[in-house]
Amino acid sequence: MKLQGTIIRNTGSHYIARTPDKKEIKCLAKGNFRIKGIRTTNPVAVGDEVELTEPGPDGISFIKAIVPRHNYIIRRASNLSKAAHIIAANVDCAILVATLAHPVTSTTFIDRFMASAEAYGIPPVLVINKTDLLTDEEDKELLDAVLYLYRSIGYTAMAVSAHTGEGLERLKDFLKGKVSLFSGNSGVGKSTIINALIPGLKLRTAEISEAHGTGMHTTTFSEMFTLPEGGEIIDTPGVRGFGVVEFKPEEVGHFFPEIFRTSQNCRFGNCTHTHEPGCAVLEALKENRISQSRYNSYLSILEETGADGSDKYRKPF
Repeated sequence: MKLQGTIIRNTGSHYIARTPDKKEIKCLAKGNFRIKGIRTTNPVAVGDEVELTEPGPDGISFIKAIVPRHNYIIRRASNLSKAAHIIAANVDCAILVATLAHPVTSTTFIDRFMASAEAYGIPPVLVINKTDLLTDEEDKELLDAVLYLYRSIGYTAMAVSAHTGEGLERLKDFLKGKVSLFSGNSGVGKSTIINALIPGLKLRTAEISEAHGTGMHTTTFSEMFTLPEGGEIIDTPGVRGFGVVEFKPEEVGHFFPEIFRTSQNCRFGNCTHTHEPGCAVLEALKENRISQSRYNSYLSILEETGADGSDKYRKPF
C-alpha cells in the first residue's frame, strides 16, 4: 500500500510528514526534486503532499516523490540572487501580517508580497496587527487609509490586535476550513496572532529591538498547525525583504489588479506605463485613481525583473 503524507514541518535538514491517520513521521528527501526551470534552495515545502517509503528501524522514512502541487509561492532566496525559496505549497490564501508602528511594514514590502501571491494564483490577504498602538488621530487615519487603499483594489484587508483580541474573531472565521500561509516581517506579531488563534500552542515570541525598531527572528523554520475550528496555518520565518522571481517585465502590471484593469485603455498593447503617450495608467496616476505608493512598487519590481535588458528573473513557462 502506498504511504502518503503532508509535510507539516521543514527544518532544512529533515521533514515531518503527517499521514491521513494523523501519525507524524520523520523523513528525509530522497533524490532530486525540482520545479522545472527554477533553482530552489528547498526542494520540498510545507504543504507538499508526498509519497514515502515505509519507515526504517530508526523510524525515519524517505520522500520518494512529490504529488503534483495545486499551487506554490516562492520568493528570492536571501544572498542567492538567482535562487528561489518555496515558501509553501497547496495553500488557499496567503496572509500577510503587517504593522503600521513598532515596527513599520513598508508599502513596498506589502505590494511585493501581494504581487507574488497574485502571480501564483493565491488570494493575498492583508492583516494589520498592533492596532492597540495606533492611539492618536493621525495613526487612526493612516490605518483607515491603508485599509481603504487595499480594499478598494479588491483585496481582503482587516485590522487586528493580538494584544487586546480586537478583530481576531473575524480573522478566525475567515481562516476556517482553509490552508493559510502566514508571512510577514520579523516583529509584526505573527506568532502572537497564531498563539491567540490556537490556544495552548505557545509559539515563541520576542520583543522588538529598541535600537532599530525591528523584530528578532523567533520562528526559525516553516511549520503547519491545525486550527481548532478546522483549517491549517502554515507559519513561516519572518522576512526582512521580499525579492520577486520569475516575473517577465511585460507581466508585472498583471499582478497589480488596478494597473491591469486600467491598462486595457492604454493606446499601445505593449505599454510599460512609464513614458508612453496615451498611457491610461499614467493618466489614472495623475488623477489619483492609482496610488503613488502602488505605482512606485510596480516600478521597483519592473526594474528588478530585467526591464533594463538584463532579464534576470524571466519566467520559464
